[in-house]
Amino acid sequence: MLRAFANAFKIPDLRGKILFTFGIIAVYRLGSFVPIPGVDYSVLQAAAEAAREQGGITALLNLFSGGALTQLAVFALGIMPYITASIIMQLLTVVIPKIEEWKKEGETGTKKITQWTRYLTVLLAILQSTGLVVMIRTSPEQLFGPVPGLENIIPDVGIGVTALMVLTLTAGTAFIMWLGELITQRGIGNGMSLIIFAAIIAELPGQGRAILVEAGAVFFSVSMFVGLLLIIGVVFVEQGQRRIPVQYAKRQVGRRTYGGTSTYIPLKVNQSGVIPIIFASSLLYLPGLASSIIQNPGFSSFVNDYFINGDHPVFIATYFVLTVFFAFFYTAITFNPIDVADNMKKYGGFIPGIRPGRPTAEYLDKVLTRITTPGSLYLGILAIIPFIVLSAAGVPFPFGGAVLLIVVGVGLETMKQLESQLLQRHYEGFLRS
Repeated sequence: MLRAFANAFKIPDLRGKILFTFGIIAVYRLGSFVPIPGVDYSVLQAAAEAAREQGGITALLNLFSGGALTQLAVFALGIMPYITASIIMQLLTVVIPKIEEWKKEGETGTKKITQWTRYLTVLLAILQSTGLVVMIRTSPEQLFGPVPGLENIIPDVGIGVTALMVLTLTAGTAFIMWLGELITQRGIGNGMSLIIFAAIIAELPGQGRAILVEAGAVFFSVSMFVGLLLIIGVVFVEQGQRRIPVQYAKRQVGRRTYGGTSTYIPLKVNQSGVIPIIFASSLLYLPGLASSIIQNPGFSSFVNDYFINGDHPVFIATYFVLTVFFAFFYTAITFNPIDVADNMKKYGGFIPGIRPGRPTAEYLDKVLTRITTPGSLYLGILAIIPFIVLSAAGVPFPFGGAVLLIVVGVGLETMKQLESQLLQRHYEGFLRS
């Protein structure tokens, strides 16, 4: 492993890509500590320190932003608007035929979809930054918890200051999007994934310190051991897949013979990845945002009791059900058995023992449903683990849900890319050393 790292830095172009990636991540982390204009920094510091001890969905979103959310930094929204925009564009591919045509056009269509994803990201950033500023002005305790003096966190509530705060947060999201694209083009790995990976990793030491201070060394040691077991389990499940064999018949075209090969269709146990958890957490964030806008005492009391702290059984059960539902929903959207069966039939492929066409589509749908069922339950359980620990022990637990999936998934994919770069240059890779 260490020799593989040394070999990676021996190659000039690969070393340049790695250093460039680290440099972009450093710029991103710097922007996570620069506060937006119009905020009283002395009040913000006390509020941000108190917010670290809070649980619930706000703590999860703060983790995704690398702590920038409770710091009210320029990058407070993080990369979440871009992720949401990307998911929406994937969903619209099924609904709008024009976007589906773009997807089939190849590189030209991909550029059009990417451009519209950027526009949608800016629009979502404007909406989310406006909601965040309104929440800070009207109900700051939903973000920071019960901290005295929060009413003075924004001394000037004029429309000019509010517009400047919204503009700064939106520009910060657009800048993060540009940084991620730079990493993808000139660095190592997927830029957006690495940015959210860096944000999560940066917050984990603070989460561990909070556990050590609040629960003691014994609970901290047990938590670290359980976290290690969860990492091993996630790696095992994420690599698990059902390989459906596919054979292609021989075809004679002129003097050449095509086909006659065997391959397989890999169906992963977790076909939907981390998207269902992100979907569910985004929906559970909406009640708190709505209560800060509507300002109805009864509705605000209901939201504060059930959806803010994250330790209520109703919140945990809702999070689990939403995660399972979106696992099935997203898998059904991204994998179409009918299209796969038609493409196989078009090129002379068939599954041994299954007739081409409709029987093949029904077989793929049956297998996919059987695989997605345990995969969705795995995602649901993984998502609610931190909130169960918060409810039982009263301390935040960082190992669970999207955190583990992102850290493990991005880590594995980045290592695979580095390994392929090394193997192309006849060096021993990371994963084979």
